[in-house]
Amino acid sequence: MKLEVLRVSSQKDSTNGLLFDVTDERKFLCYTLEDEYREDKVKHETRIPEGTYKITLRKVGGFHSKYATKYGAMHKGMLWVRDVPGFEYILIHTGNTDEHTSGCLLVGDTQQQNVTKSKSGFIGASVDAYKRIYPSIAEAVERGDEVEISYIDYDTV
Repeated sequence: MKLEVLRVSSQKDSTNGLLFDVTDERKFLCYTLEDEYREDKVKHETRIPEGTYKITLRKVGGFHSKYATKYGAMHKGMLWVRDVPGFEYILIHTGNTDEHTSGCLLVGDTQQQNVTKSKSGFIGASVDAYKRIYPSIAEAVERGDEVEISYIDYDTV
């Protein structure tokens, strides 16, 4: 399975993007929100570098325990973006603002524009999007399929 995050707007506090499944053909999955772009990393305030990374399941930690309770049998482990240079435990999860990211990728069904330096991004209906996209990604990982995600910067060109 191949996923793509197209980053379209990075401002003072956040980055707006779009998540696609590009395994067979380009299929829109949901909107995304991350921390902002920075030349120099600031812990919990910087998005991960552009690139392609493997996704596995993380079956330990606070998010895993919380999501196992919240989502029951659907939850197989956190979607974990692996081997990101300078970052650790980058997950795909729910949330609404850059305060919920810490470098992770938030998913949602609605998105507020992030077009000015004074306006932070907002993503809504996050749980709905997560519950829709999570099962197929987690199942692919559990089957032993290679699952990767590419982050592509259209906002810094």
